[in-house]
Amino acid sequence: MLEGRTFRNESVFSLLSERYQFGSKLGVLAHKAVETRSPGEAQSDDTEASRMKRAAAKHLIERYYHQLTEGCGSEACTNACCASCPSFLRMDNNAAAIKALELYKANAKLCDPHPSKKGAGSARLDSSEGAGACADGKGSRKDGPASRSDFKDVAFLTEEIVYEILELCREREDYSPLIRVIGRVFSSAEALVQSFRKVKQHTKEELKSLQAKDEDKDEDEKEKATGSAATTVAATTTVAAMEEDSGAAASRTGDGAPKPGPEDVSVDIEAIRRVYGRLLSNEKVETAFLNALVYLSPNVECDLTYHNVYSRDANYLNLFVIVMENRNLHSPEYLEMALPLFCKAMSKLPLAAQAKLVRLWSRYSADQIRRMMETFQQLITYKVISNEFNNRNLGSDRNLVNDDDAIVAASKCLKMVYYANVVGGDVDTGHNEDEDDEPLPESSELTLQELLGEERRNKKGPRVDPLETELGVKTLDCRRPLVPFEDFVNEPLNDALEMDKDYTFFKVETESKFSFMTCPFILNAVTKSLGLYYDNRIRMYSERRITVLYSLVQGQQLNPYLRLKVRRDHIIDDALVRLEMIAMENPADLKKQLYVEFEGEQGVDEGGVSKEFFQLVVEEIFNPDIGMFTYDENTKLFWFNPSSLETEGQFTLIGIVLGLAIYNNCILDVHFPMVAYRKLLGKQGTFRDLGDSHPVLFQSLKDLLAYEGSVEDDMMITFQISQTDLFGNPMMYDLKENGDKIPVTNENRKEFVNLYSDYILNKSVEKQFKAFRRGFHMVTNESPLKYLFRPEEIELLICGSRNLDFQALEETTEYDGGYSRDSSLIREFWDIVHTFTEEQKRLFLQFTTGTDRAPVGGLGKLKMIIAKNGPDTERLPTSHTCFNVLLLPEYSSKEKLKERLLKAITYAKGFGML
Repeated sequence: MLEGRTFRNESVFSLLSERYQFGSKLGVLAHKAVETRSPGEAQSDDTEASRMKRAAAKHLIERYYHQLTEGCGSEACTNACCASCPSFLRMDNNAAAIKALELYKANAKLCDPHPSKKGAGSARLDSSEGAGACADGKGSRKDGPASRSDFKDVAFLTEEIVYEILELCREREDYSPLIRVIGRVFSSAEALVQSFRKVKQHTKEELKSLQAKDEDKDEDEKEKATGSAATTVAATTTVAAMEEDSGAAASRTGDGAPKPGPEDVSVDIEAIRRVYGRLLSNEKVETAFLNALVYLSPNVECDLTYHNVYSRDANYLNLFVIVMENRNLHSPEYLEMALPLFCKAMSKLPLAAQAKLVRLWSRYSADQIRRMMETFQQLITYKVISNEFNNRNLGSDRNLVNDDDAIVAASKCLKMVYYANVVGGDVDTGHNEDEDDEPLPESSELTLQELLGEERRNKKGPRVDPLETELGVKTLDCRRPLVPFEDFVNEPLNDALEMDKDYTFFKVETESKFSFMTCPFILNAVTKSLGLYYDNRIRMYSERRITVLYSLVQGQQLNPYLRLKVRRDHIIDDALVRLEMIAMENPADLKKQLYVEFEGEQGVDEGGVSKEFFQLVVEEIFNPDIGMFTYDENTKLFWFNPSSLETEGQFTLIGIVLGLAIYNNCILDVHFPMVAYRKLLGKQGTFRDLGDSHPVLFQSLKDLLAYEGSVEDDMMITFQISQTDLFGNPMMYDLKENGDKIPVTNENRKEFVNLYSDYILNKSVEKQFKAFRRGFHMVTNESPLKYLFRPEEIELLICGSRNLDFQALEETTEYDGGYSRDSSLIREFWDIVHTFTEEQKRLFLQFTTGTDRAPVGGLGKLKMIIAKNGPDTERLPTSHTCFNVLLLPEYSSKEKLKERLLKAITYAKGFGML
């Protein structure tokens, strides 16, 4: 005990006195200290005087220790051995304990303890240690807090101090002292950093070190002590308990409070939550928190921006932990001024501090993560709505959402919560796909680009978020976050964001302009796909311009497009030969705008011909008769055929096709399991992925893992598996060396399952998938695709949405040539379309747009146009699939309209001139 303060930490004194029992470590320590200081006064251990002196020595050593670790609380302290002295250099707990002994022996100056350390335990101190205190002559104490009307000398807060002040205020029915203390402490960065501290748990090595030092010092005394055996047992128990605590560091308690861990901070989070729970119910006290935060935030921002304060004191992070535990931060009172100022300050944290905060928050519960996420989301939404950024009629000088400091700062803070959500979820940082052995071919145009000042950016691929690198965890590593990814999307922000401007800021990478593409988690798939569209188009125009420059400088033939001339009956062979030549000679041509021409047809490719080209290639290459892919009737999904006889070039072609489809904003009717997209982005398939790609095998292996009997006796399986080749012949494969001789048992069945899954999803199709991925990366290697999109969003980008909402299509369709929304034929047209079957609706989309899938965001994003194409006639409806235009004659009856429309969508194929 120290002047009425109960130890709530794991300091060296509490470990020695409370866990080891008085009379062993601390008693001997005090006894030897008394001997060293006054050898002539040493008495035998069983005399009353000796016990009194040991008690006094113990008390004084504790006071020196707390003077070194916490200080006396006086800002004007001149004692060089006091933590409150401005020139004092802080030390860890072990060093402080050793220094305390030295100060005691030297009879060094001892500051009067701060009044905040007195009160609650004074009665116990008087009874147990009063004699020792009086013996020193320095033990007289001032009156406790209960006798004071103000608390001006409270320089920082602890849970006990808050409760003492609160109790006094309740007795007097006057909360002004508490309000003043909260206002003073919570508005001062220095005071808040020192508040609600806890002493870190000692590691096993530290405990052993302390024990060894004491054993060396007290060897003679311990031989005489009768309780030495008990001391050893107690010390062993303590170390074992510490090992157990260390092993459970990553777990979370029921109320979401993190247990100590390697990235923990020196603040008692549970105590803070209890204090907030007691205080926030009082409206006047909450106002004190609000006003203090307004005053605190600009000073913190200045400290972080100009004074590099975190590098000098890592405990500065405590401030942000304490403030973020305020569960009322998202209330309207905070949104106007306090929270925006705090977000601006928090966004200035250096990268290392952000990573430490992320790791701490990652041990919070899902509810705690959601609360913080909603706090920042609420601020972003409030600012977006109140400032009316989506008003497009203000001209080119209108205010952009990117210019709002509060929204930008809140988004940066939200990024920390997002990564905490990722790190705290179900993370697999292993199982990464090996990079291709051969680097992608470099374009011969690069030299000219350098000469022209057009050096490519991101030649090594897309950028990586610095915080992601600091943490060593990618979003792709997280299979299931604490809070769903979709909850981090802010729809009002997406509506207000001008993506063309934001993309410019993203590419320029200046500190003065913020791009929300650097926070892709806050953007929906539609907004991100628009950013990708701008990136692709700019790259196409860049390649076209470079080609023109080459033609002028080197006299080459002008070829600004990626031209493919194919025959319908030999589309795969023609496309493969042409694309292979391009990939070998100049892969940069793959980044030009695609221009397809079908031999013998007169269609001009403004996008529609390319769409049909992609559709025909996909239909043929995924034909089960070819044997490149296997098809599962239950899942309706394709997977790579490990026994395929096709060359790697064929798989490279389909990879290029997928990349070109994304690059040219086309949708493909491709049906891969999600593991294919995860592998494209760099992750290997694991047992968990089998549930999507091979559900029958997954269930069998799952039953194997759950089997309660003897696997070896009942199932008699080995580490050798059987597969069938393309002709149905069985093929044996050993999952490990001599697998046919290794039985699967209850002990090694998990290894068997992992090896089996790895073989099915990775090793058996390694050659095919590497070729496929190589073709895909030929087109997308410089694209921000991997930076912006998660695997499920990649699938949506390639395949479009399977949900065909024709009501949304009707609402967004525009009319031309004399038709309007109220035209009788238009009303009849939509009545007919809404009665179509699912297959007829897909045929209609194929006829009108060139694809039977809805784009990212649904059919409401399609922007179809219906134009009048003359009076009543026997001609069929026609379309310009490049521009999603349906040319519809003004038929005389609803029946004729339906008959002509069905015939057009059922038998339409190819392109010709009318």
